[in-house]
Amino acid sequence: MKPNTVSAVAHLNFRGQAREALNFYQSVFGGEVMAMTYKDFGQVTDEAEADQLIWGQVAADNGFRVMACDVPSATPYHPGQNAFLVALETETPEQVSAYWDKIANGATITVPLAPAQWTPLFGMLTDRFGTAWALSVATPQNG
Repeated sequence: MKPNTVSAVAHLNFRGQAREALNFYQSVFGGEVMAMTYKDFGQVTDEAEADQLIWGQVAADNGFRVMACDVPSATPYHPGQNAFLVALETETPEQVSAYWDKIANGATITVPLAPAQWTPLFGMLTDRFGTAWALSVATPQNG
């Protein structure tokens, strides 16, 4: 029987440079760039940012993978302080819920674990050590 898998991926945060950064990383490591904008998800809060990335990634056959997004201008962003988060993906909602229940102990919840437009479950938190996490069930477009 195959064990359930989980993957942790660096998710980099930018202010309007996510697409440029992903294209750069693709030129270095190869692979394919996938990108979705705030407009694609109907999450536009500032028209000037509609074409910025709500989510993107570079995934290469050699194993390289990194995700990125553009932090909206309405959200505090301090490069070097909140420049990344750990994106944890599981195969099932039960797995992500089990990890969530454990890592949320003493954490600050920023997005409660709930169904999202792109995955059965998604949530974000900052753990008690100050590390930001995004937990989700892997789907074809995000994993």
